[in-house]
Amino acid sequence: MSLTESQPAAATLPDLVDPAFWARPREERVALFEELRRLPHPAFIRQSMPGVPWVSGYHALVKYADIAEASRRPQDFSSKGATTIVGLPPELDEYYGSMINMDNPEHSRLRRIVSRSFGRNAVPEFEAVATRTARRIIRELVARGPGDFIRPVAAEMPIAVLADMMGIPEEDHEFLFERSNTIVGPLDPDYVPNPADAERVVVEASRELGDYIARLRDERLAHPRNDLITKLVQVQSDGEQLTRQELVSFFILLVIAGMETTRNAISHALVLLTEHPEQKQLLLSDFEAHAKSAVEEILRVSTPINWMRRIAARDCELNGHRFRRGDRLFLFYWSGNRDESVFPDPYRFDITRGANPHVTFGAVGPHVCLGAHLARLEITVLYRELLAALPGIHAVGRPRRLKSSFVEGIKRLDCAF
Repeated sequence: MSLTESQPAAATLPDLVDPAFWARPREERVALFEELRRLPHPAFIRQSMPGVPWVSGYHALVKYADIAEASRRPQDFSSKGATTIVGLPPELDEYYGSMINMDNPEHSRLRRIVSRSFGRNAVPEFEAVATRTARRIIRELVARGPGDFIRPVAAEMPIAVLADMMGIPEEDHEFLFERSNTIVGPLDPDYVPNPADAERVVVEASRELGDYIARLRDERLAHPRNDLITKLVQVQSDGEQLTRQELVSFFILLVIAGMETTRNAISHALVLLTEHPEQKQLLLSDFEAHAKSAVEEILRVSTPINWMRRIAARDCELNGHRFRRGDRLFLFYWSGNRDESVFPDPYRFDITRGANPHVTFGAVGPHVCLGAHLARLEITVLYRELLAALPGIHAVGRPRRLKSSFVEGIKRLDCAF
């Protein structure tokens, strides 16, 4: 496929938010995004969606500079429905109307309340929980022996850390894991065999998560504890408080965004360290010296969330291109993290890479991920403990990718040691 400045081949471009595109060989994905980044302006991708006649297509922001610029201008580019392709159906709005899908002033109010209990000032507490959790996971892995890496290690780490912080019992970890799989993988036959059931099962899983956290909310209001749920439901010093619906949507955001992002970064890390044994040896030679840059490189290369959506809130211009009010834009983080103008030799996995301003947690602006520090901490702590206990651990066979365009997920990966 060859694209010119006028983009005559627009009608033949694949839909970049279709899971079928992300299921293609990686080389095809790399080649297409490289061509799109060479265009002077964002490509317009034509899109036909059954039952959504008003959708004609969207603009694909694939360059680092375009993604960053759109992210820092929320007054021009709205985040309403950022995690969806065409917007939230009414039956899901209650569960996904969280701050990631909001604009100011609602977004800033919720972020302000949540950050008091979830921000960087809580890092020491998080690190103690993460270290305790990682050591328990690795003890169980050693006792169990080689085999599945996803459920007992990569997924268990963020689930257990979040559950510990929120006062959720261990027997409910599987409930969170299964509902999370359903919500992020409704088009994957391993999770939802019949595609016609996709919307129904997502609604059911979301309702179950919502009912679960609502019950915990009521319990903490009646019997407060020293945990994150109690802190979130209590009235703040300035009189602010999360409503029931706000707590439900924030909890689901933590389950999906927090758990899935960290889970998949941990999974991709094992694959990357297995495929690049020289980088693994360098990390093993002095973990503390290389850990910070290694984690950033893992996050850049893995890019667990492939895209977010924006809507032009008014007629405006971005890096020389005019957008009209109502235009849909998709910010392709996977492509931005491989932009040659920002990352020299972008397809090289290099844990000593210097400047690494990846957009894995979003670019600059009000919507940069609030839990980024926790994800970094969990990845660092897990691999510190894992490589110390099992320096020979490696991935076995090819990872099985989740059928999704939104999440760069690995649903099956075996390990040996």
